[in-house]
Amino acid sequence: MKDMPGTDAPRGALRLMSGNHAVAEGARLARPEVTPVYPITPQTPILEKLTELQSAGEFVTEMLTPESEHSVMATAMTASLSGARVFTATSSQGLMLMHELLHYAAGARATIVMFNVNRTPASPWGFWPDQLDSLSQRDTGWVQLYSESPQDSLDLVIQAFRLAERVRLPVMISHDAFYVSHAVEPVDVPAQDLVDGFLPPFEAEFRLDPDIGRSIGAPVDQATWNQSRRDMAEAMGRVIAEFTRFGAQWGRLTGRVHAPLQLYRTEDAEIVFVTLGSLAGTARVAVDMLRRAGMRAGLVKLCLFRPLPAEALRSALDGVPVALVLDRNYSVGTGGVLHQELKSALHGTANATRVHGLLTGVGGVDVPVEQLVDLAQEFRERVPENGPIWIDGHGR
Repeated sequence: MKDMPGTDAPRGALRLMSGNHAVAEGARLARPEVTPVYPITPQTPILEKLTELQSAGEFVTEMLTPESEHSVMATAMTASLSGARVFTATSSQGLMLMHELLHYAAGARATIVMFNVNRTPASPWGFWPDQLDSLSQRDTGWVQLYSESPQDSLDLVIQAFRLAERVRLPVMISHDAFYVSHAVEPVDVPAQDLVDGFLPPFEAEFRLDPDIGRSIGAPVDQATWNQSRRDMAEAMGRVIAEFTRFGAQWGRLTGRVHAPLQLYRTEDAEIVFVTLGSLAGTARVAVDMLRRAGMRAGLVKLCLFRPLPAEALRSALDGVPVALVLDRNYSVGTGGVLHQELKSALHGTANATRVHGLLTGVGGVDVPVEQLVDLAQEFRERVPENGPIWIDGHGR
């Protein structure tokens, strides 16, 4: 293995692959014992690649294709609660068909890792990148991570298992359809022994086992149900610190540090883009263009959305005059989900940041980097508006 430039970390095999194939490689390296998946566009290449790897003897797992995504999650829960490491993947309508069992899995503290390919929910019918499918699940009790690139997707699958098994909560990772899922980029695939050292075999502390005599999901009284949510809250409260620690450790091993927030050129910024997913890449280029034009721009990229790293967001925007929140989603009647979450996080602080919520790329429409540059220049001096501001890629 060659050393990565500028680090002491060893480089694995550098390969060209799509975001979905990077997810499959991450799952292979994590060694899940059970993998139930149902095909759905644009997630299907993940299932196809995993099947190909299994047929070649490179992915040793129990692959299952139940009759629907609802049954996939039921299978995943059963396997996880029996003590197995479990991976699955879905998208859009499939994720929403799972909704009932997402609550169940989180309440049962099943340590499932699921990859979701963000796609427009119906109706009307579409197959385009939009984050409403996963953001609609934000109250289910799942940890939510967002990937910008195929490399992020591979890395986050491996870290998600470490995180889920540490805090005993299921973890959902998402990346954008087509912009990431089908786009081909160079991806550093770490060696299996490196991953094995980072991610030890799963040993379930609580599991369905006749020798233990434990049951899960039985009816309880009000106080016990209340306590279960308090326990989940305690576990969710440990996610930020644990993910920060694991992300730093992964950085020492690979040269790629992951954190709840990733900041780019924000130290002296007068205007900052805030976003998650593939839009961060476009915004990063816009920041560089604005800097060359004399405007002190920056980027705050969220990798972790649930739990929301509110304290880190407040710190990142402290003293920043203007924030432009780029939402590839629309919560009908209120606006962009990330915009609402950021306003809540900043409420009551001494921070005087003017926060503009921009609906950029809803439904998958392209937002060119030049338009982000124009938006920064347009909104630098404006007072935030009450209603959502639509940006469609060709103007307002």
